[in-house]
Amino acid sequence: MSAAPQTTSTSVLLYTSPGCPDCAAVRNYLNEHRIDFEERSVANPGVADEAKSRYGVRVAPVTVIAGNAIWGTFAEQKPKLDALFGKTGT
Repeated sequence: MSAAPQTTSTSVLLYTSPGCPDCAAVRNYLNEHRIDFEERSVANPGVADEAKSRYGVRVAPVTVIAGNAIWGTFAEQKPKLDALFGKTGT
C-alpha cells in the first residue's frame, strides 16, 4: 500500500531563491514529510516585494503556514516545523 501525501487544512507557502541551500533543505523537509506546499521564487518579478509587504521579510527561505511566516536558515526553521507538524526525532 502506498502512502498518500499528507493533506492538511493548513496551507503552506514557501518562498525560495534559486541556488539557496536552506531553501532546498526546507523544500526537501516538506516533501519528505509529504506536506503539500506552494513554492514561489523571489527571483520572479514582484515575488520578493510580495513577501516583504505581507510578512515583513524578503530573504529566503520564508515558510508561511496558515498565514504565519517563519524564516531563517533550515536549522533555525526545523524545530518550528517539527512542532507545527507534530514531527519528532527527524
